[in-house]
This record gives sequence, structure tokens and C-alpha cells, in this order.
Amino acid sequence: MTAGNCHLEVGAVPPRRQRPRESPALVAFGRQMRRLREAKGTKQETIAHLTKVSGAQVSRIESGKKRATRTFVEITDDYLGAGGSLISLWEDLNRDGHPVPLWFDWPKIEMDAATLVCWEHSLIPGLAQTPAYASAILHGNEEAVEARLGRQVILSKGGAGEPVTLVLLIDEQALYRLVGTAETMKDQLEHLICMGMLPNVTVQVVLASGEHDGNMGSFVVATMDDRSEIAYVETAIRAITTDDPSDLSVLARTLIDLRSRTLTQQMSCELMREVVQKKWT
Repeated sequence: MTAGNCHLEVGAVPPRRQRPRESPALVAFGRQMRRLREAKGTKQETIAHLTKVSGAQVSRIESGKKRATRTFVEITDDYLGAGGSLISLWEDLNRDGHPVPLWFDWPKIEMDAATLVCWEHSLIPGLAQTPAYASAILHGNEEAVEARLGRQVILSKGGAGEPVTLVLLIDEQALYRLVGTAETMKDQLEHLICMGMLPNVTVQVVLASGEHDGNMGSFVVATMDDRSEIAYVETAIRAITTDDPSDLSVLARTLIDLRSRTLTQQMSCELMREVVQKKWT
């Protein structure tokens, strides 16, 4: 198969959707922080410098659009002379241990992301699924299939700006696991090879041998335009969306481990072609 055989149609990119409404708890924290900062006559840039984050992130924290880390709060509380009031408020708002604002809506985050790094250990990721493969996974639910395929518009260029940069790390076993029919698998792997030819998409196979942290579950890490990160983690019970630094650190270490077991993009394409010929043709 050559590049000329690839005809990817992911549709036109719709206008970027508005972020969901902010969490009242985050808005309350942000307003209090702004009051203390303005009372001291301190600029957002000063807080950004002290806490080693961008000015945009400070602005998002004050507007209730981003959750502050405890380290950020401790440094800010000390500098503003808040006497521990900001820390106490942060602790009150996080008392239930929930790691992220409840308003996080992954499809909207996915739409706004600059970069997505996706690890999938058992199936082909939704952003790379063909209609037949998605239909087999979703048991023929046409509405669910349409919604899943509709998310793929973020891979194409349009008036909404540059397409997302997508890195797909796929477990080798997913290439051999039958979903639907042999024809479905053949078309799906050929589609993956074609996707790897897009300038904004990298498709790499992670060798199945050996134990690694990636066996615990699939996840996606989204990097936003301001370089902040949000992750979507699948569990046996439910999916979790998190921007908690400790969670992101675990995923970063997992990605380092996974990439040490990953074939190059060219080698990955060659393996997929081999599997198509030997297993699904």
C-alpha cells in the first residue's frame, strides 16, 4: 500500500466549542486570591514568577478555570501575607479528595488541545477507528458510532485553526485482536497506516512482551496551548479526567516506560502491513 491509496476523510473542523461552566468552588477560590493580590497591589506576573507558572495559568486560576496545586497556594499565601487563609480555603474545597474540578468535559478538552498523547493497550483508539471497527465495539449503536467518529474532525485543518498533534501508542496485541470481521481488521490497520502519513499524526506500536505500568489501563494526556496538561484515564468502573500534578507525574513515568518499548513509526507501519498480510488477508 502506498500513500496514493490513502483517502482519509475526517470531515471539516467545526468551530471550537466553548468550555463548560466553571466549578463554583474554583471560582470562589479564584475570587479570594484576586482580592488578596489586588489588596497588596501585586500583579499576576509577579505571582507567576514566584510560583514558576505562566501568567496565563495565574489568570485561569483566578477566573476559576484551573485548579491550583497546593505548592502554588502555599507560595502565594505566604507572599500575599494571607496568614494561611488561602491554604485553608484550598483545603476546604478539596476536602473530599476529588482530584479535579467536576466540570471537566473531555470532548471539549480534546477539541481545544494542542497535543494529544494516547496509550491504548487492548483496542485501536477511538480517534483512529474506522466506522466498521467502531460499530463492532459499540454493538451497532449508530448514535454512539456517529459521536465517536465525529471527534476525529480535530485531525484535519479548518477555519478553527491548526489540527491537533496526535501521538498514538498502540499495544501490539491490539493488531491481532479480532474486532468485527477479518475485513474490518484489515481495513482498520490499513487506515492506521494511512493516518501515520498525516503530518500531525504519529502512530507507533508498543511491543507486547514484558510487564510495564501501561498494563494498568489506557489513558490520554492533553497538552493545551498554555502548556498545561489534563489527562483522561480509563478504569474498570469509570473514566477519570484529572489535572492533578501527582497523577500527571505517574502518567509521565508510564509514558517513558512505554516509549522505551516502542517501535519507530516506520517499523510500526511495516509491522502493521505484515499483520494485514499474514493475519487478516
